[in-house]
Amino acid sequence: MASSVTVFEGRVFNVRIDEVRWDDGAEERLDVVEHRGSVTILATPGPAELVLVRQYRHAVGSALWELPAGAAEPGEDPLAAAARELREETGYRAGSIRPFASLYTTPGFCDEIIHFFHAERLEPGDQALDGDERIDVATFAWEAAWSLVAGGEIADCKTVLALLWMQTNRGELGRGFGR
Repeated sequence: MASSVTVFEGRVFNVRIDEVRWDDGAEERLDVVEHRGSVTILATPGPAELVLVRQYRHAVGSALWELPAGAAEPGEDPLAAAARELREETGYRAGSIRPFASLYTTPGFCDEIIHFFHAERLEPGDQALDGDERIDVATFAWEAAWSLVAGGEIADCKTVLALLWMQTNRGELGRGFGR
């Protein structure tokens, strides 16, 4: 890399511009979004149901049903972040929470990695929302969640990917995903 300059520092992400010199001598400018990482939680109160949250997403101008999710705090362990986000957004505390995947969201321009967790043996409680959050919580049967996908009310990749994973491993739900 020839040079790297941070051009924006924000609350959620930073942006840098890298000047890269390839092995063949060509040079290119690359814009990179830096993100501290995030978590999403597939919370299953029972074997045929899952918890979804609905919140307005300003960037797309619409309220969407999604899995509970959020950014990790600086230096926060992803497992701790998942337990915290589940509790804050839904009020649930998990008796068991396990990782099942970690994926880059958009590696063409962003370094964000999202860690997926499965939470079960849920105990209800009160939400602890941030001041900028307005979140509805509901439990859906598996088929109802797919109806939300078909109707466009679930339209984010992390939730659809987790639902596909759940569909593929449905027989494993009682055994804690991927063990």
